[in-house]
Amino acid sequence: MKEKHIRIRIEQCLALAKASNCPRRKFGALLLDPERNVVLMDGYNGGPRGGGHLCGGESCLRDDLGIRSGQRMEVGCHHAEMNVICNCAASGVPTKGGWILVTGEPCVLCAKLIHHAGITKVIVVGGGYAGENGVRYLREHGIGVESVEGPQDERTVDLT
Repeated sequence: MKEKHIRIRIEQCLALAKASNCPRRKFGALLLDPERNVVLMDGYNGGPRGGGHLCGGESCLRDDLGIRSGQRMEVGCHHAEMNVICNCAASGVPTKGGWILVTGEPCVLCAKLIHHAGITKVIVVGGGYAGENGVRYLREHGIGVESVEGPQDERTVDLT
C-alpha cells in the first residue's frame, strides 16, 4: 500500500474514533485493501448495536465494576476491530488478505479475530493502548504488525 494512502487512512481512522461514546478511550479501525489502496469497512468501539449509549446502557460497565484498563477484555464495549470484522460479515465484505489499521494495539480477543478473519497485516497508530495486548499472538501466527506515528497516549508499549 502506498505511504500517502496509509497517511490519509490514519487521519480517517483517528477521525472515526471520535464517533465512540466510550468515556475511557476512543478507538477506530479500518479494514484496507492493500492492492487497491481503498477502505473496505470501518468501525469504532462502543456499546452493542441498539443497546444504549454505552456498554452498560447508560453507564460504562467497566467503570461500574471497577475493572482496570487492560484487564478483563470480555467486559465492556465492542472493540473497534470486532466491529470492523462483524460489519464485514453482515455486509458480505471479505476480510481475507486485508490489512487493518487500528488506533491502538489489539487485545488478545481481537487479535484472535483478526487472525481467523484472514487479515494479513495490522498497522497500529503508535503510542496507542498499552494494556495487555495481542501483538505477540499476531506475530506468533504470522500476522505482520507495523507501528506508525500518531497521537501519543500517556502510556507506552514496546511493539518489538
